[in-house]
Amino acid sequence: MTLYRDIAIRINTRIEQGLYKPGERLPGVRPLSEQFGVSISTVVQAQRQLESQGSIEARPRSGYYICQRPWLKPELPTASRPPQKPMPVTGQELVLQLALAANQADFVQLGAAVPHSAFLPLRALQRSLGKAARSYQQFANYAFPPGLPELQEQIARRMLMNADAVNPADIVITDGCQEAVALSLRAVAKPGDVIAIESPTFYGLLQVIDSLGMKALEIPTDPQHGISLAALQMAVEQWPVKACVTIPNFSNPLGTLLSDEHKQALVLLARQHRFALIEDDLYGDLGFAGDRPRSLKSFASDPQDQVYYCSSFSKTVSPGLRCGWVHAPVASTERIMYLKHVSNLATSSLSQMALADYLAQGTHERYLRQVQPLYRQQVALFSQAISKYFPPGTRITQPAGGFVLWVELDPRIDTLALTHRAIEHKISIAPGQIFSASQKYRNCIRLNCAQPWSPRLEAALIELGRQVQGML
Repeated sequence: MTLYRDIAIRINTRIEQGLYKPGERLPGVRPLSEQFGVSISTVVQAQRQLESQGSIEARPRSGYYICQRPWLKPELPTASRPPQKPMPVTGQELVLQLALAANQADFVQLGAAVPHSAFLPLRALQRSLGKAARSYQQFANYAFPPGLPELQEQIARRMLMNADAVNPADIVITDGCQEAVALSLRAVAKPGDVIAIESPTFYGLLQVIDSLGMKALEIPTDPQHGISLAALQMAVEQWPVKACVTIPNFSNPLGTLLSDEHKQALVLLARQHRFALIEDDLYGDLGFAGDRPRSLKSFASDPQDQVYYCSSFSKTVSPGLRCGWVHAPVASTERIMYLKHVSNLATSSLSQMALADYLAQGTHERYLRQVQPLYRQQVALFSQAISKYFPPGTRITQPAGGFVLWVELDPRIDTLALTHRAIEHKISIAPGQIFSASQKYRNCIRLNCAQPWSPRLEAALIELGRQVQGML
């Protein structure tokens, strides 16, 4: 983390705790530099950061003061009301088109939920990659399923933090979380089967369901409380649901964190109606409060529970490693291993070796403690900028973790048209309709906040707001 950003976060924490009260003068640069043990220039950069996010304001010849009026959070987006029937997934060809159009170095990348390299532990990973490359000759063969034992052991240790005590040998290494979800779906369902999903949900899941020839059943989802259990119960009583795929911890795109009571009730509902739960826990390590939330799997206490736990290190170590995993019910582990083998033989041996070494160094938790408040600040900066530069009435989610925001615009706005306008200005965004099997949410967008704050980034948000205003 950049030093001045760390100082800005620490000052902002003092403001939130009431140590610096609204209207009071912030201590000068010299006292602050002495308090934090940093240079005066670092304090000045931190002050500019706090000013840009609206926490402090400059007064001529007097210094910085804590803002009198705290920023008022906008209203949350409305709860979803998707069609209550299974249907094929449509419109996902658009995802690749948008990715190809926007995947250029000179674009402001707000579309794909990929962290900028500044937010990842690349130096530590580079050391582990170098070490793995030097010893790669003796491990040049395929790491056939279930995967490299050293990596399985490290993942099992991390799953203990979710209250999941698992046998390392039952963890199957995959090419990212999306493959883990795909393998789980193939293990429990066949073409034509009905899969319940949150609405809106991650478009990658919709692509998987589409590619497997299955049908999606969108379940109403609240941006604060998550998937509706009442609606899900009605759905499974009406339709032959084979599985429910959910993102319980800081979901994509809403950022919702299910309560433990909600998670426990969801596992019980799946047990009673005998459908599988496929849990995508990709963002669980990125909570703003620092505490690691429990997984759905940790509530699966009955031998009949079918909970498939899927995750990866794409958001917390490196997307390019393509290392994820799935922990399935014991009876399904061999089936998952077989499906993995016939799909692509094995996940990269070099990636597995490097990741196992990186995790064994014991620095990952320290990295997470550093990046969690940084993402909290990024989400706050984006939220405040959207409130400032977008038309009144714009609704924004208030995630408790992760780094994406779901923005609901005026119903008259077509965000597919907005996306094409943004591309002309070299800005990538994700239009809402790709997060729905039925192409709903045409007036919504998802924004990736894991981009370093800069004048260019702020200018991009100003331009987006101007385009939205122009479309009205």
